[in-house]
Amino acid sequence: MLKIEDPRPLANSASGEFALWNLGFRPFYLLASSFAALSVLLWVFQYTGHLPAAYLRNPAWHGHEMLYGYTMAVVAGFLLTAVRNWTGKPTPTGATLFALATLWVAGRVLVLTPFATAAAVVNAAFPVAVAIGIGIPLVQSRNRRNYFFIALLSLLGLAVLAFHFSHLGMLPWPERASLQVGLDVVMFIMAVMGGRVIPMFTNNGVPGVQATRHPAVEKSALGGVLVLLGADLLQAPPAVIAVLAAIAALANAARLYLWQPWRTFGAPMVWILHVAYGWIVVYLVLRGLAAFGLAGELFAVHALTVGAIGGMTIGMMTRTARGHTGRPLVADGFEIACYVLVMLAAAIRVFGGMLLPGAYLATVVASGICWSAAFAIYAVRYWPVLSRARLDGKPG
Repeated sequence: MLKIEDPRPLANSASGEFALWNLGFRPFYLLASSFAALSVLLWVFQYTGHLPAAYLRNPAWHGHEMLYGYTMAVVAGFLLTAVRNWTGKPTPTGATLFALATLWVAGRVLVLTPFATAAAVVNAAFPVAVAIGIGIPLVQSRNRRNYFFIALLSLLGLAVLAFHFSHLGMLPWPERASLQVGLDVVMFIMAVMGGRVIPMFTNNGVPGVQATRHPAVEKSALGGVLVLLGADLLQAPPAVIAVLAAIAALANAARLYLWQPWRTFGAPMVWILHVAYGWIVVYLVLRGLAAFGLAGELFAVHALTVGAIGGMTIGMMTRTARGHTGRPLVADGFEIACYVLVMLAAAIRVFGGMLLPGAYLATVVASGICWSAAFAIYAVRYWPVLSRARLDGKPG
């Protein structure tokens, strides 16, 4: 049976103290969810011709905003919070956190203006600023295990800069290649964090389940994603991409199997992470097929972006927001609605579009509405959680 918590404790707070700038997850989860709801809704109106003036210039900019806007905000919020736990050292709060959030907002505004150079600088500066924000405590504590996050954030900064330079005609590098590298980096982050937390959350949250990790499978799954990233950086031929994607798909499918996802459906905060990880496998399979022209590339991209990234982020945004505000780690009806809507958005966008080509526009619209509704629910529901002090009176 699904565990449905009484929704009232989520909105209540032991204190009316304003706490939005107390820890990284608070402003960035709120900004990310609000932006995810509004941006996709505007894009759907533009895509269907119902927007008087263009919101974004073309699909590449839609991809830019969802990757370097929405996803980067969630990554920033998660890492700025997690690194404090990993190291016992402070990460940006207060005025410094406000400045980081302002930098992110400036990036979203500048891409809509003629100030292309300023947009490039600001959007590239954001992941670098986050890297500095988490790098200082990581280095101070000699937490070498997580140094790679500094490198990955720096690589995201270079990727977004390359995207803008390509757009400005300053770099002979396709805009879509920069998006692909960014997607690969985010997929690697999800693979690393998924391997760390999903088996643990599964074993802790579902009695009797024994999710396991096998060293050879772990190395193959993570290594496969890294090799694919390297191939995309080198712009490898389609046949090479197809083979690498197939190998990575098999390794990550085996990894997911060891976590026993079929036994998690009574625990929504657990199954959403399993299903989201499953979309990584779907993406890798479709990417391999797309390299040979057997599947549409956009279906593969949306399996990763809507299914994997959307599912993983909404799952972690609910779980970590509850955990870091002193609330029970049990989903209520609103959160389950968010999970279902995001998964519906992915299924409609990918499988609906593939199976019903004559209704392609309708699938885009339906998927966008499901996505926007999910994140609008989160933003409204979690505003009092993210903006008020913890229930237990602890800092953060």
